[in-house]
Amino acid sequence: MPRVSQTLEQYWDTYKPSRGDDVPAPSANVFEWTQHSHGPGAEWLGNPATALELGAAECKEAVHLARRGVQVTALDFSTVQINRARTWWEGTPGLHIVHAEACHYLDTTQQRFDAIYSVWGAAWFTDPDLLFPLVRSRLNSGGVFAFAHAEPLEGLYGPEGMYGNGFNGPKLTVLRWSHSPEQWTDLLKRHDFADIDAGILPAPDPDHVGTLMVRAYAPHS
Repeated sequence: MPRVSQTLEQYWDTYKPSRGDDVPAPSANVFEWTQHSHGPGAEWLGNPATALELGAAECKEAVHLARRGVQVTALDFSTVQINRARTWWEGTPGLHIVHAEACHYLDTTQQRFDAIYSVWGAAWFTDPDLLFPLVRSRLNSGGVFAFAHAEPLEGLYGPEGMYGNGFNGPKLTVLRWSHSPEQWTDLLKRHDFADIDAGILPAPDPDHVGTLMVRAYAPHS
């Protein structure tokens, strides 16, 4: 199985929202890690002065942080998502919107951040053995790396392949990485992260899908 999704941009061009260019901007009044609008908010990142979002899409979490005084770089691979976000949020003080692939950006930028985070974004869809060392290299001493996405199916771990546009039309091969909290912890330890907190936040309805939430820190130098 390939370790990198083959047609990421085409897939993400149609992601949230996908109804056209006249969609109004979403609310940026809250920072939401979960699909159920529950659990922690921006405070889960601590009090960073600088932050990088990997796979920002609508950029509403990045805008929320920028309005709180954080200098935020919001990154996305999709041209459609970036153009839409710039239409909505261009000129927001403290917000810098970047069109780039996560690993390439982390490998080429000279900037360091107090926080790097992903809300159902690139940390789910990028090989952690490629992404994590790059994230670690761009974090300031004591900086936080946090990400969230759907809880995994128990016992079905590793890279999951899916057809990004269903079963009709050209093949859009998309991979996402599914691991248990314990496996994410081991991966982060392997790449020199410390103080790791990984777990499943249950949905308000226990029969619904919960949210896997992971937070780790760059050791203080």
